[in-house]
Amino acid sequence: MILLVLVGVLVLVIGGCACVVWASRGGPRWVRAVATVTLAAGEVVRRSERGTRRRDGSDDA
Repeated sequence: MILLVLVGVLVLVIGGCACVVWASRGGPRWVRAVATVTLAAGEVVRRSERGTRRRDGSDDA
């Protein structure tokens, strides 16, 4: 069951990345929407990682 969830997440990530590349080359409106959501999700993950590092007190950043 966990394997199916991980495969599903991997498919979504790869699809999102493909949409970002396609949108940068002028894809249709739905591709640009998926690319926007993908980039926003990446930014949320990036910001949450920064907050975790600060709370831990490590100097990786």
